[in-house]
Amino acid sequence: MRIDISQKVILPLLGAACVLVVWSIVSVTVAPDLPSPGRTWRESQRYVLEPFFKDGEMNQGIGRLAFYSLVRVGKGFALALAIGTPIGFLLGLSRRFHQSFDPIVQFMRPISPLAWLPLGLVIFQKSEPAAIFTIALCAMWPTVINTAVGVRSISPDYLNVGRVLKLSRVKTLTRIVIPATLPYVFTGYRLSLGLAWLVIVAAEMLTGTPGVGGFLWQEYNSLVYSHIILSVITIGAIGFVLDRLMGLVEARVRID
Repeated sequence: MRIDISQKVILPLLGAACVLVVWSIVSVTVAPDLPSPGRTWRESQRYVLEPFFKDGEMNQGIGRLAFYSLVRVGKGFALALAIGTPIGFLLGLSRRFHQSFDPIVQFMRPISPLAWLPLGLVIFQKSEPAAIFTIALCAMWPTVINTAVGVRSISPDYLNVGRVLKLSRVKTLTRIVIPATLPYVFTGYRLSLGLAWLVIVAAEMLTGTPGVGGFLWQEYNSLVYSHIILSVITIGAIGFVLDRLMGLVEARVRID
């Protein structure tokens, strides 16, 4: 029990304390313009203690801004899963589909969201759908690749059992392929969610829409460095929570 408390509570707190000490030293010695932890808290506490206040389009509490970003991420992530999951199954199940479209997947996968966002603005003429389009297009690839790998990793013995039992294609898919592939699929979902959260920050910074990324870019242009740090901490905290939640779901699927 004491070992668990040390590993889960004490050691992370010591790590955080070390980061604060290094941050304080750097703000004093190396980068005088960098706010110290104390100054950052003093200048940002209203955004934390009143997380849902709204004095204007971009002057809002960090909770409200995070909510805007999470809604966009949720829409883009859902779209990425809706498109990426069936493509992944097709890549894994059909050799011809794999030969036809895997080169396209590998070609599009490394393209930066900074390249897709302007194209989304050209297509949709509005920042909101362009951001969702960019999130979906960039976040779907881990789901596509992990799902396809999961399908190809299924033991031939399982498929042979389906043939012996004369299962239809639909029953083979629902009773053998999907259950055997779920751990891979949810690993892809976890990676896709993390990527979606990364993309939304870039999308909001470029479009200037209300959200954590848009707030960060506005405060940078206003030279309010403490709010930049607040935004960075918020981005990291939300990303950490999202990853842990998806990790719990993934672990549950693996156990089942």
